[in-house]
Amino acid sequence: MPDFKLILASTSATRVKILRGAGLVFEAQPAKVNEKGLHAIHAHLHPDDLPIELARAKSLSLSTTHPDAMIIGSDQVLNFHGKPLHKAKTIAEARDKLKALRGHTHALYSAVACAQGGKIVFSDCQSVSLTMRNFSDAFLEDYLIKAQDAAMNSAGCYHYEGLGAQLFEKVEGDYYAILGLPLLPLLAFLRQSDIVPS
Repeated sequence: MPDFKLILASTSATRVKILRGAGLVFEAQPAKVNEKGLHAIHAHLHPDDLPIELARAKSLSLSTTHPDAMIIGSDQVLNFHGKPLHKAKTIAEARDKLKALRGHTHALYSAVACAQGGKIVFSDCQSVSLTMRNFSDAFLEDYLIKAQDAAMNSAGCYHYEGLGAQLFEKVEGDYYAILGLPLLPLLAFLRQSDIVPS
């Protein structure tokens, strides 16, 4: 098996945990991208198409400085009624977002891309449909107190792997895609490329 070096173009604790849990040996480095600039460049894209472009840009950003390594990039976009939602800047904004999402279905589009030597060699995007239950205002206030970090650090104001699971009544799609990294397609590619044992 070739001695490939894997690099995750992210320091996201969740993504690092996913890959480590799957037994991958890799380094985690921040992607060298201007995310606000990328969002502006790709503002014309539908939310379904945006995460794959962001994931590709992240993987490419490290692939020229590490030409022999396989660089993994990933990104996620929340699509609500055809528009992307972004992270809340205040608790008041998080409250408003959760009230808007309450009782409705939204989609998460999670993408992963691999680059080597300045070229994209793999990419995949998975969608997940999530329906929030019609939770009470009292529950919402309690949630915002207990899950403040999640409310401020994710587009949907929740971490599904934690207290955020209580917000939902129905979810259709892959668990890892909800967390922001489509793991199974990535592992299949790494096996097909003889980077991890098959």
